[in-house]
Amino acid sequence: MRSLTLILLLFTVVAVNCSLIGGGHQSVRVIGKLRCGHKPASGVRVKLWEEDTGPDPDDLLAQGYTDAQGNFDLQGSEFEVGQIDPVLKIYHECNDEHKPGSRKVKFKIPKRHITRGKVPKSTYDLGEINLETHFPGEEREWITS
Repeated sequence: MRSLTLILLLFTVVAVNCSLIGGGHQSVRVIGKLRCGHKPASGVRVKLWEEDTGPDPDDLLAQGYTDAQGNFDLQGSEFEVGQIDPVLKIYHECNDEHKPGSRKVKFKIPKRHITRGKVPKSTYDLGEINLETHFPGEEREWITS
């Protein structure tokens, strides 16, 4: 009984400290429009990730596909002790010349668009992106799940 009380007390102290130093639920929303040249990039896979350093794996916050006009709208939330580091990853085949895998582009979401709580109160508008562009740091993704 004594060890259970100690564990509960320790858990309470950690939970209170986490909330005081920025822990808790945080959310983010990102919208945008993708095109490939002069055409809308429809059916393109988009994923909203929370990137972590160290042994903690990255967390998938939301995923989807662009609509017929190339638009996307993703939002997600995560419980994290420190501030979340959200990124948008786009997996596409625009001007890819039948190469294996997909082109993968990553965009960091500005910190000012992170909201405390499970529902985002701010929206980051990525704008309109032409995927013909070869972006710095662009990678290839062999398996896109």
